[in-house]
Amino acid sequence: MRFRRPNQDPLEINLTPLIDCLLFLLIFFMLSTSFTKASRLHLTLPQAHGDAAAPLPGQLLEVSVSRGGHFAVNGALVSGTDEASLQEALVKASAGRKDLDFVIAADGASPHQSVVTVMDAAGQLGFVNISISTRTADGH
Repeated sequence: MRFRRPNQDPLEINLTPLIDCLLFLLIFFMLSTSFTKASRLHLTLPQAHGDAAAPLPGQLLEVSVSRGGHFAVNGALVSGTDEASLQEALVKASAGRKDLDFVIAADGASPHQSVVTVMDAAGQLGFVNISISTRTADGH
């Protein structure tokens, strides 16, 4: 008796699951790269005339105040906008040293209350070398 051989389908690789995985990875990488930009504060400093003294490297504690009143200590965002969370971040960044140069870099359109909050927190913690960062008339 003669049996018929079954027809074999040609072998092929199904690319649909691979394309799905690549699309998920692409979306994941696009979303994760946008989070790094959210942690920076964009400041437009007010103008001033005169020469500024250059602080010593490693002897600086800089607090940035954004247009919305958010704080960043040496580039690290503070979780809250209240004075207690700012003081906690200042103590952690200064490691208990009160002799550091304390620089406030506030956006020109930031709320005045936010700048006063930074000054008050610095005064309560005992910082005495407090200055406010500005830019010169030529934009630097």
